[in-house]
Amino acid sequence: MADKLRITVGDVSVTATCRDTPTAQAVLEACPIQSQASTWGDEVYFSAPVSPAPESDQKQVVEPGEIAFWIDGGAIAVGFGPTPMSQGDECRLAAPCNIFADADDDVRAFKACGAGETVTVEKV
Repeated sequence: MADKLRITVGDVSVTATCRDTPTAQAVLEACPIQSQASTWGDEVYFSAPVSPAPESDQKQVVEPGEIAFWIDGGAIAVGFGPTPMSQGDECRLAAPCNIFADADDDVRAFKACGAGETVTVEKV
C-alpha cells in the first residue's frame, strides 16, 4: 500500500497518496513538517525542509489534487484553481514542479485558508 500524508492548513485537512518518487520519499522522511501558509491565487504553498533534484516529469500546469514540490522556492505547492500566471481556468504553478502525491480529498477546500496559517504535514 502506498504511503499517505495529511496536509493541514489552519482548520482544513486533506489526505494524499504519495507517488513512488524520490521527492515523495524525501517529504515522507522529513515528516512531520511544520510551516506557515502562503497563497498565490488559487494555490497554497509552504516551505518544507527537503531539497529534491528536478525529476524528468516536472509539470507547471497541474490538475487540482496533484501535490507538487516547487524546487526553486523550497516549498510544497497545492494548486486548486487559477493563479496569476494561469491562462483561462488552468492551474498553473510559478515554475515546473515535481509532482509527488495525489490528493484523496478535494483540495479546493484550501480556498478557505489564508496566508500565515499554520501548516502541518504528517504521515497517516
